[in-house]
Amino acid sequence: MRIMSGAARRCTLACLAAVMALSLAGCGSKSPLDPKNPVSLTVWHYYNGSQQAAFDALVEEFNDTVGREKGIYVQSYSQGSVPDLETAVRDAINGKVGADAMPDIFSSYADTAYEVEQAGALADLSDYLSQEDLERYVDSYIEEGRIAADGTLRIFPTAKSTEIMMLNKTDWEPFAQATGASLDDLATIEGVAATAKAYYEWTDGLTPGVPGDGRAFYGRDALANYFIIGMQQLGVEIFQVENGEVTLNTPKEELRRLWENYYVPMVKGYFGAYGSFRSDDVKTGDILAYTGSTTSAMYFPDQVELEEDSHAIDYLVLPAPVFQGGRPYAVQQGAGMVVSRSDQRREYASVEFLKWFTQPENNLRFGCVAGYLPVLKEAGSTQRLDDAIAAQDLSVAPKTYDCLTTIFDELDGMTLYTNKSFQNGSAARKVLEYNLADKAAADRAEVAQAVAGGMSVEEASADYVSGAAFEQWYEAFCGALNAAVGK
Repeated sequence: MRIMSGAARRCTLACLAAVMALSLAGCGSKSPLDPKNPVSLTVWHYYNGSQQAAFDALVEEFNDTVGREKGIYVQSYSQGSVPDLETAVRDAINGKVGADAMPDIFSSYADTAYEVEQAGALADLSDYLSQEDLERYVDSYIEEGRIAADGTLRIFPTAKSTEIMMLNKTDWEPFAQATGASLDDLATIEGVAATAKAYYEWTDGLTPGVPGDGRAFYGRDALANYFIIGMQQLGVEIFQVENGEVTLNTPKEELRRLWENYYVPMVKGYFGAYGSFRSDDVKTGDILAYTGSTTSAMYFPDQVELEEDSHAIDYLVLPAPVFQGGRPYAVQQGAGMVVSRSDQRREYASVEFLKWFTQPENNLRFGCVAGYLPVLKEAGSTQRLDDAIAAQDLSVAPKTYDCLTTIFDELDGMTLYTNKSFQNGSAARKVLEYNLADKAAADRAEVAQAVAGGMSVEEASADYVSGAAFEQWYEAFCGALNAAVGK
């Protein structure tokens, strides 16, 4: 995202910073708000459907209670999607003709927030949060928001997610009974790959007159997470960032393990990726299981719809698999909220709303609908979730509840991780997301064609999964990643 900021803008922001500093120094902890003269705030987000309804309901409750008491009125607007929201923010900052004015608060992922921060357009939230306030939030969530050059806070954690594994239990059971496959095998990435091979061979054997028609078992959303977290599990931080400068760590041995446990089973047809999301592939019966965000649980289908028939399915929520012998790292993701740099009154009011929104009873109410994890340490437990459901008489979808409680049960044994922000971080992530995935899809199509022509899977895929093939991909991948970060 390209942010324009000329000399005049830098001068204005510098003067504003000085005025704010003097104002804050003079008033101490005294609130600058006046209930008789309320401040009106605008929030932009990307929520839709039930998530938007839940967020809007909380905004309305805030306006009718704490907001009325303190003199804050919040108006929220969905920009439709993350890309649409980013475009709207970009247009507002650049003063594009016809663009809306910059909102007081907007949802933002770290990479986008980092670029907006480089233009000096984000408020320093540290000015409005005490050390006691900060210590209530999950440490890694706060650290993710410290994207300013001086380490001060720019992203307020509001709702987070991680990854889980969702499984079509109904169609898993006959496979498991016939082959002895165990759910324990799905705890490791290598175990998932081996199980997927067994499933392909088992389904292929169901139609002995049609060789090579085995079915894929598994897929995953967000391949960038596979690279970032997979490497972290193997002891390598692929994006090592210090003072905004990134060092790429791409050791061949560890990347070979990632290649062998994603690209190889993809090319052989053991893994699959067909629709926009892997939950779509479960619905069409093309896979039985996937790794995806906790927020995807609500999209896991209730039935499989095949061309010839459809049938209802049950589900299981499992922890996301980890590399065998690897460290128990899991992805930390989810947009936070940032506050536009303006004046003390508006920034103070914005933080007051965000503090209210992240209180356990409010944050869990939102998370129950959206599948997000709460951000306060005290809220991250099944007991606290159950208390919130009972106290507020909340209606929670079983899949979302099972998803959240599965993560709560695993939190003590896992380390949540997200890489620090850096210039061109979005471009680098796109390489992780698409480089290997696009190659796997193209090569799988060629292998499938060869199998349809009478070759075995092993024969058809031999050249694609050889050591030489890995070396060729590895060189191209490292080149693409270096080009993305400008190395």
